[in-house]
Amino acid sequence: MASSQSLALAVLFSFLSCNASLASSNGFLQCLSAAIPEQLLYTQSSPSFSSVLVSSIQNPKFFTPSTVRPLVIITPTNASHVQATVVCGRQNDVRIRVRSGGHDYEGLSYRSKRPEVFAVVDLATLRSVSVDQKAATAWVDSGTTIGELYYAISKASILLAFPAGLCPTTGVGGHFSGGGLGMLLRKYGAAIDNVLDATLVDAKGRLLDKQTMGTDVFWAIRGGAGQSFGIVLSWKVKLVPVPPRVTMFSIPKSVNEGAINILTKWQEVAPALPEDLFIMAIIKKQVAKFQSMYLGTCDALLLLMGTRFPELGLNKTHCKEMTWIQSVPYIYLGNTATVEDILNRTTSMNSFSKATSDYVRQAIPKDTWVQIFTWLAKPEAGIMIMDPYGGKMSSYPESATPFPHRGGVLYNIQYMNFWSAATDGSARTKWLKDFYTFMAPYVSQNPREAYVNYRDLDLGENVVVGNVTSYQAGQVWGQKYYRGNFQRLAMAKGEVDPDDYFRNEQSIPPLVASK
Repeated sequence: MASSQSLALAVLFSFLSCNASLASSNGFLQCLSAAIPEQLLYTQSSPSFSSVLVSSIQNPKFFTPSTVRPLVIITPTNASHVQATVVCGRQNDVRIRVRSGGHDYEGLSYRSKRPEVFAVVDLATLRSVSVDQKAATAWVDSGTTIGELYYAISKASILLAFPAGLCPTTGVGGHFSGGGLGMLLRKYGAAIDNVLDATLVDAKGRLLDKQTMGTDVFWAIRGGAGQSFGIVLSWKVKLVPVPPRVTMFSIPKSVNEGAINILTKWQEVAPALPEDLFIMAIIKKQVAKFQSMYLGTCDALLLLMGTRFPELGLNKTHCKEMTWIQSVPYIYLGNTATVEDILNRTTSMNSFSKATSDYVRQAIPKDTWVQIFTWLAKPEAGIMIMDPYGGKMSSYPESATPFPHRGGVLYNIQYMNFWSAATDGSARTKWLKDFYTFMAPYVSQNPREAYVNYRDLDLGENVVVGNVTSYQAGQVWGQKYYRGNFQRLAMAKGEVDPDDYFRNEQSIPPLVASK
């Protein structure tokens, strides 16, 4: 009798929960419809829902029948639409995820790993750029791509640039929120080091700027990653000077051509070079490719490399002089790409991928590089991408922004692996996991650091206790991304969103100061 009563109660509870969820969803959609034009809303029953959802999905492994999809996608054209979405969401207990370019490595800007009712605010239509050439500043909307930002700057002046990433389809919103690293990082730091102001819709639906959001929240949005503190709609950035011509080179070196010796030297030389010179290294199979930007002429570069890094064997035939804006398609899209190509927002759905990251603070021994190349020779191996720090990047105190990887860092490593949708990726992901384990003794420790824009849920996921994300559980992954800055981020979250409305699997948990 007792068991049948328990079963009946369980069924009733399930029924009531489903009805409550349905009522909440319907209330949310009705609230949105009253405040936002219908053509900007895409529910799951809309004929365009799938095409809008997939429009900026960068990793097709997050677009499968089992993917938890949003109740509705909102495509705002002004701030009031975003404010209304937040207010409606709070009133009806529907959470919001925010997408600018869709490059979140775990797809958290448009999918949930766990079953839940949520909406996506897709900022792709908020993409204006306003450049003030005289002041060397720009206002840029979060839905703008990096390529669109660079292009707009170049139209104002070829002698101005901005220090952000290499991939032109990356959305400004997520990129800036996590740090923003590119080939100018040794000269001018990360993107966040050059942010002057921002507009933010908070969990109460208020539209705030640097002054009204306060010091701690403005600090937090510049490196504390997106979707924790509200929705950043636009950023005011400081533009930086570049010479009329920069010099690029790309030199591949196989193991047989001395790649191991060159890499052993690179990891100590590259972070110590003059800040006008950036040399990254990409290792695939048995070849290390050294790609570089120098803010100067080929002749000056040859002189510098001959003195500081002769092992690479740079000669005049390797040099390619061009404007800074021409370097953007050259380095990422290839030497036949045009400047206009960086405006292409089209995404490829051809390959699945998985990534993680590390920071190196002590040079890796030569004999370890021999072992690394053995790992990379395996048929299921991925690639390593390494960016040198030093220069301006390392001059900021660790607490200047939430991004803590500053002084003492030689370089970061991004590990990536790819596979086709038609194949089983288990061997590729296992290689990545096993290689990451192998690298543990040779990278930063206590904590083992990681870069939040190379998001990896294997580093840890949030646990919700009493409808609020646990600070203790968040520390597991949070210390890796933010080191000693994690507690201040949590306190900023407690200040602007104490009820934890904006949350996902790796959002900052609120830490509310006791009064």
